[in-house]
Amino acid sequence: MDLRALTDRLPAGAVITDPDIVAGYRQDRALDPGAGTPVAVVRATGTADVRETLRWADDHRVPVVPRGAGSGLSGGATALDGGIVLSTERMRDIRIDPVTRTAVVQPGLLNAEVKRAAAEHGLWYPPDPSSFEICSIGGNAATNAGGLCCVKYGVTTDYILGMEVVLADGSVVRLGGPRLKDSAGLALTKMFVGSEGTLGVITELTLRLLPAQPAQCTVVASFATLTAATEAILAITGALRPAMLEFMDSVAINAVEDEMRMGLDRGAAALLVARSDAPGEHAAQEARVMVEACRAAGATEVFETADAEEAEAFTAARRFAIPAVERIGRLLLEDVGVPLPRLGDLVTGVAEIARRNDVTVSVIAHAGDGNTHPLIVHDPDDAGETERAHRAFGEIMDLALTLDGTITGEHGVGRLKKAWLPDQLGPDVMALTRRIKDALDPHGILNPGAVL
Repeated sequence: MDLRALTDRLPAGAVITDPDIVAGYRQDRALDPGAGTPVAVVRATGTADVRETLRWADDHRVPVVPRGAGSGLSGGATALDGGIVLSTERMRDIRIDPVTRTAVVQPGLLNAEVKRAAAEHGLWYPPDPSSFEICSIGGNAATNAGGLCCVKYGVTTDYILGMEVVLADGSVVRLGGPRLKDSAGLALTKMFVGSEGTLGVITELTLRLLPAQPAQCTVVASFATLTAATEAILAITGALRPAMLEFMDSVAINAVEDEMRMGLDRGAAALLVARSDAPGEHAAQEARVMVEACRAAGATEVFETADAEEAEAFTAARRFAIPAVERIGRLLLEDVGVPLPRLGDLVTGVAEIARRNDVTVSVIAHAGDGNTHPLIVHDPDDAGETERAHRAFGEIMDLALTLDGTITGEHGVGRLKKAWLPDQLGPDVMALTRRIKDALDPHGILNPGAVL
């Protein structure tokens, strides 16, 4: 393939063909074993670079895999043989407007950088994936990422007011804008959020910001059984809407304790970290309700604090759960969610799947909205264990669907979960999805093999 025409259209150094550098762009954090080898990586510096890359790729029928920070967990940024990886990591501009409480950002900024920029103006960008320090805001939009506080504050799509998108043929469109209310035309912005780079490449986002989060009260509770923990979760969510309600099972507790030495109860079957940020004295009142709910469900230990540093230590422990469990072995990461009343069935069902397949599965969860992350641990050098791990992966997805759940709450479908998507959506919705994809990308160059 002659890349000179592409190289001529872009700034010097934007097109990379060095095999050692290109190799670092073959996979995202999902480590998809089916990753191919692209012919080049394009590090775009702005919308014009993305436009020229897609025009060239569409003319030559070359597949393009858009990529942010590469922190995705479903194989959405898996490279293809003979294709281009289009990286937005160098697109990092940001403008904050404190009057309209909006931020106009390019996709290469990290979630944490957007939060810090907003905080300088006394504002807050709520969506907070556990990987907020390393994941890009463009990737968050592409997968409709959630996070720890989304039980109360919603997910990425709830904060996107507008965007600039480059379509497969290089056309550039602007959707929405810095308006809190706007009902003009079809809700096309929502269509691109969560589309995982299959419909277009997002080159700019207009984000809604909130006033700084109020002071918080945090409750931490340990439980001897999974059932007791899930009963407490339902009691809390039935009484109020917490600002955070997170779950860790015994495997995660011990893995985190091995690394952080916080004095977590190694004998507990589950740990909950709950939080209220209700204004004034209401936060303490809600904390007391959560304490009583945990005690009534049979918590073996309950701890309450209004100290920000103390509370952040427990939040950090929850955020560190995936890296901690990953030190036990290679992970297959799930992202299944169910309606809250079925959460207990999902958690106990995953434990049975782990037992039946003789593999370790650690469950962590954004418990307040029913979104769980079963982490299947296996040794990649043990063929038998790897086979059982993959079998458990599929059985957990099947279980979620039988419980009227979803195969992904926030990580996206990517390539690792696409086989289960028709079972969730059904043939009519799959056909409609394909019609939309074909209309916007008739030559099928945008992230082929992902989602559909």
